Amino acid sequence: MSIHPDPALGWFRRLWPVLGGERARFSVALSGALVAMIAGTLLPRVSMDAIDRALIARDAPLARYLWILVGLAVGRAVVTFAYRRTLFGIAYRLEERLRLLMHEHLTRLSFAFYDRVQSGQLISRANSDIRSVQMFTTFAPLLGLQVASLAVALVLMLSIHVGLTLAALTTLPITYAVGHHLRNQLFPLSWIVQGRAAEIATIVDENIQGARVVKGFAAEDRELRSLARAAQRLRWANLAQNSSRARWGPLLENLPRIGLVVVLVYGGHLAIDGEVTVGALVAFNAYVVLLQAPFRFLATILILGQRAKASAGRIYEVLDEAPTVQDRPGAVDLVEAHGRVELRSVRFGYGDHDDVLRGFDLVIEPGETVAIVGRTGCGKSTVARAIARFYDVRDGAVLLDGRDVRDLTLDSVRHHVGLVLDEPFLFSASVRDNVAFARPDAPDGEIAAAIADAQASTFVAELPEGDRTVLGERGYDLSGGQRQRLSIARTLLADPTVLVLDDATSAIDARVEEAIHEALHRRRAGRTTVLIAHRLSTILLADRVVLIDAGQVVAEGTHAELLAREPRYAEVLARAEEATPS
Repeated sequence: MSIHPDPALGWFRRLWPVLGGERARFSVALSGALVAMIAGTLLPRVSMDAIDRALIARDAPLARYLWILVGLAVGRAVVTFAYRRTLFGIAYRLEERLRLLMHEHLTRLSFAFYDRVQSGQLISRANSDIRSVQMFTTFAPLLGLQVASLAVALVLMLSIHVGLTLAALTTLPITYAVGHHLRNQLFPLSWIVQGRAAEIATIVDENIQGARVVKGFAAEDRELRSLARAAQRLRWANLAQNSSRARWGPLLENLPRIGLVVVLVYGGHLAIDGEVTVGALVAFNAYVVLLQAPFRFLATILILGQRAKASAGRIYEVLDEAPTVQDRPGAVDLVEAHGRVELRSVRFGYGDHDDVLRGFDLVIEPGETVAIVGRTGCGKSTVARAIARFYDVRDGAVLLDGRDVRDLTLDSVRHHVGLVLDEPFLFSASVRDNVAFARPDAPDGEIAAAIADAQASTFVAELPEGDRTVLGERGYDLSGGQRQRLSIARTLLADPTVLVLDDATSAIDARVEEAIHEALHRRRAGRTTVLIAHRLSTILLADRVVLIDAGQVVAEGTHAELLAREPRYAEVLARAEEATPS
């Protein structure tokens, strides 16, 4: 299930494949709607015959026409209920599928995409934009069918009197011209409205996620002013959109009523002269009212249509984005891993920026614990992300057990390589569910063991409901060290062959950190561990220390060896010591 890949197609044509098996039901619903609307167009004609033949000429029984009118009304009501229920169900199912499609695609997009796109924009496109498409899908077919029933009404009107029909249609060309003008005005305004709504979503999202930063700098008023400016811009766009609708909408709705005046004046003369019957004049009045229905909703549908078109374009911008990191054709699963990691002449940079790693070479043997050390911005975290294949390198290769990670499936690489970041993310769920995220089917005993090995059992037991305690947003009701330990527990439960700790113990006491590393070795002998380190206590846990400078390995050895012969290493340690809070 996906949209049509050809961007040259119209937005609704691209959406058509998403309906999938619903297309047959969609066609049946539209057919039912057409039947109901045609039945509506027959009512004035039956009323005309009832007046002319049963009431005036008295050459036919009135009961016959009454039963026909009742039958048409009841049948129309039943069919209308059926098609509306079906049509609304399909529209809401389309909304559901679009949400799932968007979420599935977002999960497959690479980190480079999230580096440049604001989360508020994505939230807006996954919610309000999809809703706009759903609303248009619900109501637009009904207007289209009203136009079809209008054609049937025209045939019936022509069969009664050609001149009177032309009189009723005198305002239609003007109505079309006004509608075309309104549509051209509404599309750019709809795009602006959706974009500015997304801007507000971004500001709100960032202020919620960054509430501690905002409060820490007493910037509440400044952020409120920023939101107020964005809200004013959205208000302007909405007012501009509704101003166009207010200016041209009433004209669209009332032009057909002018046609009613023409019909009454011209038809009245014809009736006086005996050229048309009273029943025909009554029928024409009903048909003119029937002609008004599509135009009464035309302005609304135009707004919904242009908003849906703009929203679909914003949705397709995301869905057309191809993942930059994905499985190659022929990629294979790495079933068993030994944990040998090699970065061979790696060159890498983020987006269009300069290279962070420049000819980077490093080999980590299975079971080895290596600390990667360097100045801020030298590429330490980039090495961690390259090993887990969060990004693909520009040149060179990252190898796992001698195989280029690009030749392995992403799932198998992420299964064997566990990465714990310095700023852990916890869900608004229980402690147990956060740890079990790595393996939802893990038994309670293994979850408890992972929590214990991460040295988190004590503080978890002190929580109000133990490991069943539901955490707040991002786990911010815990300390930084507690969040880091739960994040480590989650990765321990996954039991990766290669464990990369990207400064993941920076908020943990040195003695607790040592106990965690002892538990790591007990859990799996021979596990390869990469420590992105700043603190001396972390570095001392490593078998080997690798010093990075300017995106290259400039020295490696034990802590004592580097301290003795490499002044740049001593300088990095000194700066880290100065930056460590007392």
